[in-house]
Amino acid sequence: MDNRIIKFFTGELNDSERAELLKNINENESLKQEFIRMQNLSSLTHLVEHKGDEEIARSSFRQFIGEIRARSRKKFIRNFGKVAAVALAVVASTVFFTLYFVKNDVNVTNTLYVPAGQRAQLTLQDGTVVWLNAQSTLTYPARFSGKERRVSLVGEAFFEVAKNKRKPFIVETQHIKLKVLGTQFNIYNYPKSDISQVALIEGSVQICSDNLSVVLKPNEEFTLEDGKGTVSEISNSNHFLWKDGIYCFENERLLDIIDKLQLYYDVTIKVKDPEIFNVPYTGKFRQRDGIDEILRIIRKIHHFNIKKDVENNIYTLSK
Repeated sequence: MDNRIIKFFTGELNDSERAELLKNINENESLKQEFIRMQNLSSLTHLVEHKGDEEIARSSFRQFIGEIRARSRKKFIRNFGKVAAVALAVVASTVFFTLYFVKNDVNVTNTLYVPAGQRAQLTLQDGTVVWLNAQSTLTYPARFSGKERRVSLVGEAFFEVAKNKRKPFIVETQHIKLKVLGTQFNIYNYPKSDISQVALIEGSVQICSDNLSVVLKPNEEFTLEDGKGTVSEISNSNHFLWKDGIYCFENERLLDIIDKLQLYYDVTIKVKDPEIFNVPYTGKFRQRDGIDEILRIIRKIHHFNIKKDVENNIYTLSK
């Protein structure tokens, strides 16, 4: 690895050295990939867990940089990259890298992926704040040009959109498209889920899906299931606590909760007797507790057996 990249992330380059490195990165594909790989690792500092985690993450990254310098770099980067692909949010470009392209009038498309059991928060160029839940991907431009601000989402996200009457904010998902000016809302749209849902907290949202067009009012949610859309009052306002690291279920079927846990933690949960789990459940869990602890807590109230296949990451629930 080019030693300048390490110095870039530890703040040891001056302005001219940084500019020269970014110029070289733009001209050299191999160097660009090294730079992106290091950014993926440094994204540790952008993952949001709970209070106190940010400083721990920064400390861990500083320690990691020290280890790179102390060990054989190629071998260490290769081995650590395997872990990083699973454990870290993958950021396709850096803030500084983006600024370089902006100066050269090239609009870069960024992609932020949040792995299972994690969540992340970022602020877009226009001031819009986005929280991403586990197993979610947001694709967005480095800067919003033209007459609209457009992003795409896979998974779940909570948006606080910066107001701009001249540039509507558009979110595209697999099944629905949203258009807003300035508002707060939550989108649930996992490809493996049978439903897509939009919940409006503040402002106004226009939802389009095939030939369907709906305008939501605050405290309303839109649910799309089997091609049919319905509007109702928000059923569980505590659901949005996920952005603070808390999964809250209120009078939901255990079967539906199990489906969500599979998405959040990227595991397979097999239920041998579905009717046994077709019962309502209310509870709150910390995201960082993990799937094993959550199932153990649920089992205290609804007794069942858990068989775990560690190699294939499969849980089998039975009486």
